[in-house]
Amino acid sequence: MDTIFTLLMVLVMVASVLLVIIVMAQNPKGGGLSSTFGGASSAQFGVQRTNDFMEKATWTLGGTIIVLILLSVVITGKPSQALPAQQPAKKEAPAKQSAPASSTTTPAQTPVAPAK
Repeated sequence: MDTIFTLLMVLVMVASVLLVIIVMAQNPKGGGLSSTFGGASSAQFGVQRTNDFMEKATWTLGGTIIVLILLSVVITGKPSQALPAQQPAKKEAPAKQSAPASSTTTPAQTPVAPAK
């Protein structure tokens, strides 16, 4: 199970790095990578397609990261079968108590003082 978790974490890291690269390549004002390919006019060939690709790639990578994280939680969140099964504690009857000792002892006699 450790290899599956490691594989999922590597995939999450790769997708995260790609997402950072895609987001950094975009320009919030609409320029970004698309303006590099021929100017700021959106009527040129390929400019609008680049923006669509960048937006779709951003959403796809974001969704992929979420799915991979949820999948790793579901797979690794199950209890391991290697742990010993807990057995219920045995209930024992209380120990038998004997009757208390009788308190009918004779009082101690006072010693007689020796004669002088």
